[in-house]
Amino acid sequence: MMSPDAHRTAIAEESAKFAEAIKGADLATPVPGCPGWTLLDLVRHAGSVQRWFAVLLRQSVQEPPRSRDVDLRLPASDDGWPDWLLEGAAEAADVFGAMDPDAPMWTWGADGHARFWVRRMLFETLVHRVDAEAALGLPSTIDPALAADGVDEFLVNLPFATPFAPGVARLRGTGETIRFHRTDAPGDWLVRLAPDGFRAVRDDVRADVTPTATVGGPAAELLLLLYGRTDRAAAAFEVAGDEALLARWFDNSRF
Repeated sequence: MMSPDAHRTAIAEESAKFAEAIKGADLATPVPGCPGWTLLDLVRHAGSVQRWFAVLLRQSVQEPPRSRDVDLRLPASDDGWPDWLLEGAAEAADVFGAMDPDAPMWTWGADGHARFWVRRMLFETLVHRVDAEAALGLPSTIDPALAADGVDEFLVNLPFATPFAPGVARLRGTGETIRFHRTDAPGDWLVRLAPDGFRAVRDDVRADVTPTATVGGPAAELLLLLYGRTDRAAAAFEVAGDEALLARWFDNSRF
């Protein structure tokens, strides 16, 4: 897991890439990674989430907020959206600089500390940056170490995502396991399905475990696969084992 300082730096970098990608773009462009959304919907969502997370951190909320209303200060014209996105990232950076990442606070995920929101903001921004580039036909690159941290963040928090991803509640079993295997550097994650749900653990050295199914690929490809932005049938992946289990996982795990 990368440090909160590394996450803060990466948010600024990802926001800058996002803003650069949308400069001069047609904001009516459909976004394949978010069906039904245009590029304008995507940009507004990403910037709004950053501002909302910044409010949560500034207030150090201790219980689920009753409202997501924040002052968005939307741009007056279409050419103002890149700067608007950067302004939201700068506002978040100011909040990060004043907070204690180890401070307890409400989160929806596994880590009940302020650092959860910084990490969550990073991967929300990164994935939607890639969505924007894909919509515009631009190439995307993801730092492999950052991608591996994103795989970990997704899998560790997914069991807690049922309030907005109800399909996750269907990911139950009787001990079946799925190994997500990183092929570009050491790094595995093992998901075990139990009658009451599932959990994921880093599993770099558990050679004694024979998984029910395995999906292997570079960290960046695994990250996009988990977020539903690519397909496990793509050439980047090495897939083995119980296909029905994998189909159930991917049908119910996207958020």
